[in-house]
Amino acid sequence: MNKNQSRLRRAKRTRMNFKFQPLPRLTVFKSSKHLYAQVIEPDGNKVITSASSHDKSISEKTSNLKTAEKIGQLIAERALENGIKKVVFDRSGYLYHGKIKMIAESARSSGLEI
Repeated sequence: MNKNQSRLRRAKRTRMNFKFQPLPRLTVFKSSKHLYAQVIEPDGNKVITSASSHDKSISEKTSNLKTAEKIGQLIAERALENGIKKVVFDRSGYLYHGKIKMIAESARSSGLEI
């Protein structure tokens, strides 16, 4: 089993816990060059808002902790604009460490309840 298959298996296991919660979920994805965050409806059919390192409001186009902090702030601002105050954090099988942790903490500090 390779690295990505293991991550997807862990993600599937954690998403089973979110399945019956009526809250939208904040999902994150990281590639080798970029970071992405999305707020998805509870049934998983629609993306409410998103932010990534591709956005023009983020000056750095790399995948580091400063960028992760800006993405967390941006996704929290956009979610609050859409009337979402509380979400479930879906780390997509990644460890809660480094960039993933920074996105969650900066979203919390910007007013989003996780």
